[in-house]
Amino acid sequence: MASTDVRTEAEGSGPGGYAAARLRLLTEEARSGPPRRAALAELTDGWLAELFGAGAEGLRGASLVAVGGYGRGELSPRSDLDLLLLHDGGDGKAVAALADRLWYPVWDLGLALDHSVRTPAEASRTAGEDLKVQLGLLDARHLAGDPGLTAGLRTAVLADWRNQAPKRLPELRELCAERAARHGELQYLLEPDLKEARGGLRDATALRAVAASWLADAPREGLTEARQVLLDVRDALHLTTGRATDRLGLQEQDQVAAELGLLDADTLLRQVYEAARVISYASDVTWREVGRVLRSRGARPRLRAMLGGKPVAERSPLAEGVVEQDGEVVLARAARPERDPVLPLRAAAAAAQAGLPLSLHAVRRMAETARPLPTPWPAEAREQLVTLLGSGRPTVDVWEALEAEGLIARLLPDWERVRCRPQRNAVHVWTVDRHLIETAVRASELTRRVGRPDLLLVAALLHDIGKGWPGDHSVAGEIIARDVAGRIGFDRGDVAVLATLVRHHLLLVETATRRDLEDPATVRSVAEAVGSQSTLELLHALTEADALATGPAAWSSWRGALVTDLVKRVSALLAGDEPEGPQAAAPTAEQERLAIEAFRTGGPVLALRTQTEPPTGKPADGPEPLGVELLVAVPDQPGVLPAVAGVLAMHRLTVRTAELRTLELPDGVHDGSVLLLDWRVAAEYGSLPQAARLRADLVRALDGSLDIAGRLAERDAAYPRRRGVLAPPPRVTVAPAASRHATVIEVRAQDVPGLLFRIGQALDKAGVRVRSAHVSTLGSNAVDAFYVTTGVGDPLPGEEAPSVARTLEETLRA
Repeated sequence: MASTDVRTEAEGSGPGGYAAARLRLLTEEARSGPPRRAALAELTDGWLAELFGAGAEGLRGASLVAVGGYGRGELSPRSDLDLLLLHDGGDGKAVAALADRLWYPVWDLGLALDHSVRTPAEASRTAGEDLKVQLGLLDARHLAGDPGLTAGLRTAVLADWRNQAPKRLPELRELCAERAARHGELQYLLEPDLKEARGGLRDATALRAVAASWLADAPREGLTEARQVLLDVRDALHLTTGRATDRLGLQEQDQVAAELGLLDADTLLRQVYEAARVISYASDVTWREVGRVLRSRGARPRLRAMLGGKPVAERSPLAEGVVEQDGEVVLARAARPERDPVLPLRAAAAAAQAGLPLSLHAVRRMAETARPLPTPWPAEAREQLVTLLGSGRPTVDVWEALEAEGLIARLLPDWERVRCRPQRNAVHVWTVDRHLIETAVRASELTRRVGRPDLLLVAALLHDIGKGWPGDHSVAGEIIARDVAGRIGFDRGDVAVLATLVRHHLLLVETATRRDLEDPATVRSVAEAVGSQSTLELLHALTEADALATGPAAWSSWRGALVTDLVKRVSALLAGDEPEGPQAAAPTAEQERLAIEAFRTGGPVLALRTQTEPPTGKPADGPEPLGVELLVAVPDQPGVLPAVAGVLAMHRLTVRTAELRTLELPDGVHDGSVLLLDWRVAAEYGSLPQAARLRADLVRALDGSLDIAGRLAERDAAYPRRRGVLAPPPRVTVAPAASRHATVIEVRAQDVPGLLFRIGQALDKAGVRVRSAHVSTLGSNAVDAFYVTTGVGDPLPGEEAPSVARTLEETLRA
């Protein structure tokens, strides 16, 4: 049949046509969610049935079947139409003509179509060979034609699925695991794939398939609602983008939230995360049950005969009221949750210590019947919480089981504010609540380093608890930590320590990376904040655990070395060893050689040297690179800082620290001074450039023949920017009382190539001298501190410092 004839028959542009009716349905604001999906499926059913009826005149033994998502009646605005034209193998030409009359109208309306033409035997055989086809056929739904043909296929497919379940379900589980590895976990992603990520719509469909096998069933509480949330979000995403996409990109989240009537994008993500968490937990429980059933079916017949045909699971005691049975932690027969308020924590701690999952039945029984803990908690409850937090990686799954049934919110009411809360920072890989648990996991590895591991673990759990409140989360968190610590039974002294740890959990890493550690004011400010050696020890471990739990960009050997150096200095001060003022260290022989060479040649001289630290692991570990030390000696002249920073940016070198000093040449050698720059740098990727190339470009930068700004702009223009959230404007402030020997100007901005070059240019034009720079980059955010002085080496006077800061901020915003 000609395509034009099909178009005429399937005309959908008129008021009564399918296209017009579809458009009206999708633009009706009053109808959304499940009713709209069902109505869209019903409308499409009727249209396809008419097309089938018009094309199948005189043809017997054929039917049109909806499969997959369409078979379930879940049609989103841009969903594919999954269709199977089923026939009995009779008139092949008539079936082919019927297929044309069905498929062409769908294509002509611009709808995506996934179609096939098969006999029942071919469909069954294909399903046996392709798991995805079989999963689609499990949701087969009759649309038109011979209903007996469709019913026969459904019966055969379901029978095959149930007979082959012991083989097919492990394949399905592996398919789910591979998909999760590719797409990540929906409940933590800033730009999640609603369908493919773990906890998404594919996993919800897999749970339906498991239930259809009659081998196991998923926990149903909240599962239907979770699927509906993800489908509603996908509907809104299709309508706002006009595309068939399942990825919830950053740039669409505000529009999707508005389409759903939600407050903002964060509210949207939180709903998505909560739904994904329900599906993920249901998947974990279901696949565990599948494994248990398959193991029991695989038991030797003789063993089953010895047991009289009735399996008798062995129960091993783990703690009071808690036993292990068949690879899970369950309640003992004598356990009485209604009389034992500590039982939930005791069971959780026992499960985490044993590395076993908590039985769903046990968690639900405790959630329904357990008495609330008194305030303050008894000592046993506090000890069990610490044991749970200190159990390492198994803590995560056990905590999630408690949270799924509402037990965590009952134990720690403040948890609800951080539950499923997104963190819009590329450095963070987890939601706030998962980050807190991940920090406790990391802290459990560091408990041998501290005298009070219990305080370390509880501080790890609470350090970001203030993120659910407005304002500075450290300040809000201190208040919450005091309340929580008191309620769970810590004494006044311990409560004060926990509050200090939460209030200052960012102090060490921020100070170490943004301040001059040689300045006594830096060390003294940290010592005053922590107050004691024991608190400093805890804060050091918490800092490392927090950074490791944040993500790969938040911790490195370089940051760790700086924090350790700061801790040693603060520890010495707390022990009574007063730090001296910053003294200009005598130049090394290499520095002196470079300075003399620079003065003699009248140009820059460079030296590159790899920096390493001793191994921190096993003796077999090699030294770990901290970066590269770049020494630059240049005859004293204006513009050195921006010139060096610009050349490094051109060569894609990341600056970690920069110290600048004027070196007076020894008497009897030369009469003059040289600027000595001591930098720590690292290559963004690839190998380091040769020193000769760096020197050649630096010579040209200093004499003005190298247009650094132009070169950086060209490179930036060559790489198209990815759409995303608009970065906030730069902010430049003067840090009060940060140093008595210099003025500290702090710059917070989007990290872009050449940022340090632009800052150096602005400071150079302002006529100030940069004594040292402390560069810190977290994800896309740069937080840089510059110790600046007048030309004679004094802090900037009066209003000059705020004026320089304002000028620098205006320059960076331009």
